[in-house]
Amino acid sequence: MKIALPTRQNIIDEHFGHCEYYTIFTVDDTNKEIIGQETLASPAGCGCKSNIAQTLSQMGVKVLLAGNMGDGAVNVLNRSGIEVLRGCSGDVKSVMLNWLAGSVIDSGEICHEHDGCH
Repeated sequence: MKIALPTRQNIIDEHFGHCEYYTIFTVDDTNKEIIGQETLASPAGCGCKSNIAQTLSQMGVKVLLAGNMGDGAVNVLNRSGIEVLRGCSGDVKSVMLNWLAGSVIDSGEICHEHDGCH
């Protein structure tokens, strides 16, 4: 399974649509371990209006662990078959390991910045 994390300087970016890049981990969900890691450059502009959801889906991403995002972005990602968990923060590898341990849940919080973008 592949998990994507919007990243800025190896830390979860607080705003999905404006991250520097996406860190994508390939995990063995059965054994709860990371078996690969790659990065994907973030497209210019707002994340929910770019093709990033489609690109991530085509790469096999099934989960996105994010800091925050608006409902528009969540809906676009969900329609592409990607589950979204908001409220993540800190080092991307630590967040990934916490997800594997089952300790990451969606905060349910909605980003209200850039409302025209969401």
